[in-house]
Amino acid sequence: MHSLSDKQLFDSYKKGIELNLDKEFIDLLEKELKSRGLEVEIA
Repeated sequence: MHSLSDKQLFDSYKKGIELNLDKEFIDLLEKELKSRGLEVEIA
């Protein structure tokens, strides 16, 4: 997962939610965002 930039990771997270992808996948992305100290906020 570290091959993604912070922006790519966040964009993937937002798009995954938008496309209603598998919850486990979204949770994995969210966990990685939090481990990087990034804010998980969808407006």
